[in-house]
Amino acid sequence: MAYPAEKTRPPRASRYLELVADKLAQTEEIFRRHLESDVPFIQMSGEYIFAGGGKRIRPAMLLLCARLLGRDSDEEVTYAAVVELIHNATLIHDDIIDHSELRRGRETVNQRWGNGLTVLLGDWIYTTSMRMAVEHGNIEVIRLLCDGTLRMTEGELLALQRLAAIDLSVDEYLEITQRKTAQLFAAACSVPAVMFPQRLDLLEPLGHYGRSLGICFQLVDDLLDFTGRESELGKPVLSDLKEGRLTLPLILALPRVGAAQRQLVRRVLEDRSFDRVEPQQILEMVEAEGTVDEAYSLAVEHAGEARRALDALPGGDAREALEFAPDFVLNRRS
Repeated sequence: MAYPAEKTRPPRASRYLELVADKLAQTEEIFRRHLESDVPFIQMSGEYIFAGGGKRIRPAMLLLCARLLGRDSDEEVTYAAVVELIHNATLIHDDIIDHSELRRGRETVNQRWGNGLTVLLGDWIYTTSMRMAVEHGNIEVIRLLCDGTLRMTEGELLALQRLAAIDLSVDEYLEITQRKTAQLFAAACSVPAVMFPQRLDLLEPLGHYGRSLGICFQLVDDLLDFTGRESELGKPVLSDLKEGRLTLPLILALPRVGAAQRQLVRRVLEDRSFDRVEPQQILEMVEAEGTVDEAYSLAVEHAGEARRALDALPGGDAREALEFAPDFVLNRRS
């Protein structure tokens, strides 16, 4: 199964990363350094997390927005590393909650070392990120990052309350997505506006851009659970459903299908496995209803919304890179 790819521009990551490549390298070094500790477990697990890599799209967006506003210092590099640490702390906690076994083709930290040690590791990483953010003494940056993390936590709570709910609505799904994923994107893009000298007139459009890009990112992420390959995703297809999460293609399809097909989905949600249902049965259901294409169309809408938010921002190479980022997100395969 596949969804239509945009034909406007090639999905070449370097097109938006090359402008901030040097600062991304500095971000990586800071990220790695702050995962070090004299506590053996933290040192060992930190090395494991860093070796796992990641897309680093959130720090890249922060650095591009900083370049857009003419920022050029070590401060934005610190904040980029802070955002990536926050992201990794939340991934660790998410994997515990979801009982996930694989991430990026490797064992999750909780699968490798157990939930007890891992939940404390997530706490340690988040606290480390906040300590780093304090170093530059900008309370508005800290407020933005804390608010973003609070919204993410609220989104996770909303998602848990509706876990395995076969009647999850589109509005509920989008509310959870907006909080769980889009808020950290919005915070990352907004941080440069509250650095000194502040550009509060650009705070709203930068946040709007990040939020729309974040929703697009999550929609595509959920689509890849239906359309991707395990070799690219680093985890089996339909992992979301197996973990009890309904995503947009199924949410759209379920009201349109018969009781027997709804029962297939209900069995997977009840069992948290495909012991009684073949994954192909679910894939064929959403393909027949065309809901993968519908969900992709919504991702395209949010990509367009992100680009329109840039109309209020200064021109230049950073803005061109930010204009391309939604295309990259729409076309990614992992």
